[in-house]
Amino acid sequence: MHVVSALFVENFAMRQAPGPSTRIDITGAMFSMAAPEPAPLTITPHLVGLIYCPPEGSGQGVFEVIFRRSPAALAVDHMSTPETDPDTVARNVSPFSVDPGKFTYRLVRAELQFADYGQIFAHCRVDKGPWTLVPFTLLPPAG
Repeated sequence: MHVVSALFVENFAMRQAPGPSTRIDITGAMFSMAAPEPAPLTITPHLVGLIYCPPEGSGQGVFEVIFRRSPAALAVDHMSTPETDPDTVARNVSPFSVDPGKFTYRLVRAELQFADYGQIFAHCRVDKGPWTLVPFTLLPPAG
């Protein structure tokens, strides 16, 4: 299985279409936002991960998201874990089932603490597969 796409979004909805087929309505896809108030603050953006299971797949998987201040992967020496990594802000692990040959999604809402404005990177993967990085930048309040 693999991550097809991962995005921060304002809204996400699924609907049936003729076929049978499914449509995904995604609105407000974003990579940044103006802070609703001065830093420090905590925000809770939604991250949606779209996952594909090939026909020969088991249909069982785990979607892992580690929110980090750095785009670099965890230390390759395996001495660092999400729990001991100083760049880790939050982590979400979500098991899922999907019919082989089909798509599924995972919706993650993390509480991200920002001491100041800047970037956080959502590191997303299925099982122990490759990481997909999604940047999110918190900007100073508008106005």
